[in-house]
Amino acid sequence: MKLKHLSTAMILATLPATGAFAAALDRSGQSMSAFLQPGNYFEAGISVLDPTVEGQEAGTTSTNRKIDDMGGDYFFPSAALKLQLTDKFSFGLLYDQPFGADAKYTGENAFVSNPNDGVLSQNSIQKLATQSINKLVDAAGASFAPALQAVTGVTGGDPTNPTQQEILGALQQVAQGGNTTVAGGLQQLQQTQTALEAAKGYLGSSTDTNNTQVKVDTQNLSMVFGFQPNQNFNFYAGPVLQTVKGNVKLRGEAYSVYNGYDADIKETTGVGWLAGAAYQIPEIALKASITYRSEIDHKVNINEDIALLGFPVIGDVLAGLGLDASKLNALSEDKKTKITTPQSVNLDFQTGIMANTVAFANVRWVNWKDFSIQPYKFGELSKLVGPIIGRPDGFNLVEYADDQWSVNAGVGRKLSEQWAGNVSVGWDSGAGNPVTTLGPTEGYWNVGVGVQYSPTPATFIAGGVKYFWLGDAKAQTGAQAGSDDYVAKFEDNKALAYGLKIGYRF
Repeated sequence: MKLKHLSTAMILATLPATGAFAAALDRSGQSMSAFLQPGNYFEAGISVLDPTVEGQEAGTTSTNRKIDDMGGDYFFPSAALKLQLTDKFSFGLLYDQPFGADAKYTGENAFVSNPNDGVLSQNSIQKLATQSINKLVDAAGASFAPALQAVTGVTGGDPTNPTQQEILGALQQVAQGGNTTVAGGLQQLQQTQTALEAAKGYLGSSTDTNNTQVKVDTQNLSMVFGFQPNQNFNFYAGPVLQTVKGNVKLRGEAYSVYNGYDADIKETTGVGWLAGAAYQIPEIALKASITYRSEIDHKVNINEDIALLGFPVIGDVLAGLGLDASKLNALSEDKKTKITTPQSVNLDFQTGIMANTVAFANVRWVNWKDFSIQPYKFGELSKLVGPIIGRPDGFNLVEYADDQWSVNAGVGRKLSEQWAGNVSVGWDSGAGNPVTTLGPTEGYWNVGVGVQYSPTPATFIAGGVKYFWLGDAKAQTGAQAGSDDYVAKFEDNKALAYGLKIGYRF
């Protein structure tokens, strides 16, 4: 069916905030719709996101305190210029901010430091103490049983089910009886506990802020060259210039030895590319396109600071944990870190379904499963302490378990010569669960409405709003990634996104 005088500007998804809250760090949605407009075209827009992300301590955290809203409000602009140079060749410049994060923990919880923070959680300390004591019991051999019998005879305990204090008492008797291995082990255990206790006050007072927080900003400038062999097909490709910068501060007992870790990611530039194809039948407002965007590599200078390394007896702490303290020397070096932003595919479709009415849909895939960030010093320390938790090869600051899939679909209708509107629904799969504490949601569902006003046939202004139901998630630290362990849970959260866009055809 032919659409009567349906303005081509209307065929845009008139709600600018389509990608405002998505899995992992995904933000803008990287739309190509502006480049696929007929003739010469310009647009500029801004999206604003207001999330509420609350939760409580859970999992391996020994307490269950509430976690106040940690999702920061943010906004990001976009702009596009498309020139139809000849009947067959076109050129476009597209600007957006595709990836980003803004979060900050407050209140009293495992993500905010305080003077009683330990280098390790109480659960971890207890586990390590138990392992050390079991080794000493083995070293005590046959002399342990009679010593334990004597201790429990005094305490009135059960030698078949002794307390840890009774076991330690029996080991003391074995050591006094001349077992130097047990005596040395008990002394090392005492030194470790003393050092761990002393580090509490240091961790709680040695940093400039006591809040875990993260901020990541990116910018993309895509230069697109298009070839239209006829009125139906459009083939396009071009380079993409991308900048990345950010900072991360880890605070609180949840992060163990990384309590007091800072990473300042200096702005850096990388180059990638995009390519795609589109097919259209203008008479029925049919348009379909598929666009691939490549990975983009960045070699970045990250200024890292690890508060615990300034602790005077850090060597004693590590030695007491059975670690090689000499490896601390590697943490004095500065080396560049490689960050690779993910590849993605966008599939867009729209078609007229009746006079003055179009249906539209977008499907997006982002390869978050292969994305990770491991700053150099962070990684070296993770390899040093990793054996404690069964991660001898270390672990990442951030990683994701799954790729992201998202779908947005809706209907737009021309209401008069100047007014049009649309409604839409959206779904996002998330990038795995459990997920990083720096972005603890798993996908979403959303609904949105948009309205467009065209004061002239060549211009329009469009606005919209979307409401997001954010998916429940379990949050885990980098050291826990790849396991079922987690330190907090976030449930029943939401977000509100607003968007505004102006367009001009010339």
